[in-house]
Amino acid sequence: MNFFIACANWFWGLPILILIIGGGLYMSIRLGFPQITKIGYICSQTFGKMFSKSEDGVSPFAAACSALGASIGASNIVGVPVAIALGGPGAIFWMWIIAIVGCCTKYVEIALAMKYRTKNEKGEWTGGSFSYVKELFSGKKAGYVIAVICAFFTMIAGLPSIAAQTLSAVSQVAIFGINKTIFGIIVAIIVGLIIFGGIKRIAAVMEKVIPVMAIVYVVGVIIILFRNANEIIPSLASIFVYAFTPHAAVGGFAGSTVALAIRWGGARGVYSNEAGFGSAPVAHCTSTADHPIRQAVWGVFEVVVDTIIVCTATALAILTTGVWKDPSIDSGALGQAAFHTVFGAAGDYFIAICVLLFVLTTITVVIFYDEKQAEFLFKTTKAAVAWRVLSIVTMVIVTFGMDLVVMYQLVDFFVALFIIPNMIAVIWLVPQVVKLQEEYFNTPGKYYLADMEEKKVKKAAKN
Repeated sequence: MNFFIACANWFWGLPILILIIGGGLYMSIRLGFPQITKIGYICSQTFGKMFSKSEDGVSPFAAACSALGASIGASNIVGVPVAIALGGPGAIFWMWIIAIVGCCTKYVEIALAMKYRTKNEKGEWTGGSFSYVKELFSGKKAGYVIAVICAFFTMIAGLPSIAAQTLSAVSQVAIFGINKTIFGIIVAIIVGLIIFGGIKRIAAVMEKVIPVMAIVYVVGVIIILFRNANEIIPSLASIFVYAFTPHAAVGGFAGSTVALAIRWGGARGVYSNEAGFGSAPVAHCTSTADHPIRQAVWGVFEVVVDTIIVCTATALAILTTGVWKDPSIDSGALGQAAFHTVFGAAGDYFIAICVLLFVLTTITVVIFYDEKQAEFLFKTTKAAVAWRVLSIVTMVIVTFGMDLVVMYQLVDFFVALFIIPNMIAVIWLVPQVVKLQEEYFNTPGKYYLADMEEKKVKKAAKN
């Protein structure tokens, strides 16, 4: 176990951060920073069309919500406070930087996976990082081997990830006095009812639960900010100031350097929005979108919702209430403490319910991701069913006393092993996305230009 811990700590130092930030910046430059230059259009096609229905199959919004189900999880409530406790307020600035470049990384991942997706034996669209990683060597066997290894490590990481999420929920819902084993069985039943309905049921549940879940949580934070309005500007200022200067020890905060702010803000940002993981494309590939770029813009939407909105909400709740300076509060419980300052005991229950919902959606989508990896590895949908059963059994067993820290360390190790080949692949294949982007934004009468013409017609009709 010490080997896994040592390797995980090394991976999640400079190597991963350089690869994620440097790779994301390189792709942004090659593509002309679409997450910024096309932000108006992206918002109109995502936030503006959130509830558009698809006549057949999974709508782009439902596919994006399925991906959000994995990225909006316990880390949004627990991980952000840890980043602040270890890296200071400045960690949030670096989390935002990761999000900005991560928008483009996820955009590229989704576009490539959509380009190379295929239909399985049931006629369903299927794809993921394995779809484009195998193209790394122009279809040669070496590329396929790398794709298999990447898929294998993704699957292996899935079980400790499911275990860690389950244990995170257990620690929060302890407030209700539910027996751990009973809780594990209840979670397994709920998740089983969803995932055995296939991607259409998963997508249907996610497109209803995710928006409500995120909105309710953010509204709770807005109430906290309203009660602490005089602390909003100082808190925002501290984020920018301490991103570039060390923060001295204060209260229960031990102090932080700029390097620690970058380390913890960057790592939590990567974990939160999962840009660079190559996991989200699995959900996005189920979409009925007519072009890879049309679905890729939902990747930008996904990062904005997860990191810029939900993670920032958590950070501001913690900073404005000042709970991060209290030495008696564990870093992982800072979110709950922030809500307690305004809502009292009701705040404790509110956070427990939020974590439970976040964890349920995360586990459901992680299992779906992993079963698609199994399907790719074994070339049959029967492997997917076997993986569902194994994952559900893991949820029950883990509640018998496995250690949360050990689970997260295993996740760190295996996640790094599939981030590295995935990032190498998307960086190498980004010229293909340049061509896809050119096609999407410049083909007369189709895609972007057709959308702009439709917008003009609607505007003229109103006038």
